[in-house]
Amino acid sequence: MPSPLARLRGAVDVLYREMIKFGIIGAVSFVVDLGGANLLWHTVLPTKITTAKIISGAAATLVAWLGNRTWTFRHRRNRPVGHEVSLFFGVNLIALGLSTAVLAISHYGLDFTGRLADNVATVVGIGIGTLFRFWAYRRFVFSHEPIVEDVSATPR
Repeated sequence: MPSPLARLRGAVDVLYREMIKFGIIGAVSFVVDLGGANLLWHTVLPTKITTAKIISGAAATLVAWLGNRTWTFRHRRNRPVGHEVSLFFGVNLIALGLSTAVLAISHYGLDFTGRLADNVATVVGIGIGTLFRFWAYRRFVFSHEPIVEDVSATPR
């Protein structure tokens, strides 16, 4: 039986690795979200600011689902995939709502209508959504205890 200190180190190591992987998947999803929104704003949806954001956010959610399921939280998978998908997309729907609300408040409520202002609001909204998602993924979506490797066999 590992000592309490060894268990704590193992838990911190798991959290650290999850945070790094979550950050990498998040960075890729961020590029899809912000890049997709800008592409839509500058091409087919120049006046549909929030519609473009919702579309780009949905695409980023698909990227995040694949990355987090197959890499970040793969050691926590022990739910039926349908249940996990429902929770994942429910959490992302809330996060997308937070992100879109920040953009809508900035663009329509505060009348910051320039592309720079829209991008700043989008980045702030994505940041708020990201904090919510990391907490919710660990708490609800991928909530089962991770498989902890034998810490006594790990060199120090």
